[in-house]
Amino acid sequence: MIELLNHLVFGLAVAVSPTNVLLCLAGCFLGTLIGVLPGIGSIATISMLLPLTYGLDPVGALIMLAGIYYGAQYGGSTASILVNVPGEATSIITAIDGHQMARQGRAGVALGISAIGSFIAGTISTVFIAALAIPLTRVALEFGPADYFSLLLMGVLASALLSRGAVSKSVAMILLGMLLATVGMDLETAAPRLTLGYPQLMEQIPFAVLAMGAFGLAELGRSLETPENRDVISRQIGGLLPSLSDLKQSAAPILRGTAIGGFLGVLPGNGALLGPVASYGVEKHLAKEPQRFGKGAIEGVAGPESANNAAAQTSFIPLLTLGVPANAVMALMLGAMTMNGIVAGPQVIERSPEFFWGMIASMWIGNLMLLVINLPMIGIWVKLLKVPFRILMPSIVVFCAIGAYSMRNEPFDVALAGFFAVGGYLLIKLGFEPTPLLLGFVIGDMMEEKLRQALIMSRGSLAIFIEQPISAGLLALTLVLLSVLLLPRVRRKRDEVIVE
Repeated sequence: MIELLNHLVFGLAVAVSPTNVLLCLAGCFLGTLIGVLPGIGSIATISMLLPLTYGLDPVGALIMLAGIYYGAQYGGSTASILVNVPGEATSIITAIDGHQMARQGRAGVALGISAIGSFIAGTISTVFIAALAIPLTRVALEFGPADYFSLLLMGVLASALLSRGAVSKSVAMILLGMLLATVGMDLETAAPRLTLGYPQLMEQIPFAVLAMGAFGLAELGRSLETPENRDVISRQIGGLLPSLSDLKQSAAPILRGTAIGGFLGVLPGNGALLGPVASYGVEKHLAKEPQRFGKGAIEGVAGPESANNAAAQTSFIPLLTLGVPANAVMALMLGAMTMNGIVAGPQVIERSPEFFWGMIASMWIGNLMLLVINLPMIGIWVKLLKVPFRILMPSIVVFCAIGAYSMRNEPFDVALAGFFAVGGYLLIKLGFEPTPLLLGFVIGDMMEEKLRQALIMSRGSLAIFIEQPISAGLLALTLVLLSVLLLPRVRRKRDEVIVE
């Protein structure tokens, strides 16, 4: 316990430096600003704002990106409650009762309990992450190349099975992402791979360019083709502070939502989306009057919002301790870490302790800032929600073009971002979710590296993957996971929850 407190104090000292506090504030504000806009979401938000971190101190850059993530989650909840159009996929459940509360003149209470629940969940989850960090890292240090490959394989398959859309399409997108990861110069032979004669691709496809094109710009195209039907609440928002009765009704759902979201957030794929869904189901099942749900039940806002924020934070656990992203947002974070020279994995605590503990401590600061940003400034967010998206889009496109160019000062990168934007939009139209593509792109490099290392150690024998106890156990767990999730009854349940 003393060791943990010492680490947290060290992390707070890093996080509260003036530069890092300002970057955290900027991330939270920008994340909320774009997250409020319906239909964009945290993945597109972070991918579009990745260039802002270029040239920053690595610790501050990642703190700002984490702030963008939290801010987008908060902004999505605001849009769900006030407009009934979720700005974030995880806010869909919040819209069910949150918007009904707003229509009944209790928008302020819905927003207030959402912020309070998210803050409590974030605080508890941060302690949970800090407590698990060192034990998990010590376990991960025992992993060899074969063990890491098996872990990554399990994560990829679980992500495909828990991603939105058909499993076959998710697997196809992951494989496409892995294929894109091979573009560039082979690290061992220095031979060019799939560069099509373009010297700009010898250093691999720039991560930020792929993210901005396939997610940020493609998502803008999808948002533009959807008719804007914003049912913005015209009546007064009302008081933001919930009454004692509201707090009493919400206390248990907040704690249950935190526990549910905290556990599910660690799972690969759509764990962060499953958290609010599971929390809503639990609260409705436990309620004395379940018929209230869907008609403005405050528990239907408190529980899912707490689960949402807890899942968002615990999804950092596998990233920070194992170097394995649990979802597409964490894949963006991993890509940003790589861009900033930070090697993710169990050795990050020893090699970059200021980043590791500063990142964890900044989660507290970020959650506190979001309370300050969101509640007093709710009038600004309401006005922003009334601005037609077609007016905002041109400036966002220009910003993305500048960001793509600024990474390497290459006009080729702007064209490449446009190519990926068109490709991402076409994939969306064909029913493919581009999210697994990013996961495959980030994990592809790591899987290739660990596979090669394992085969070099075994002189080309695949038996190493079943001879190593940890690797064999992970492969067995992967087979069990596949068997369970492919059962007809389980697949039907999966489709009900996460297939659009």
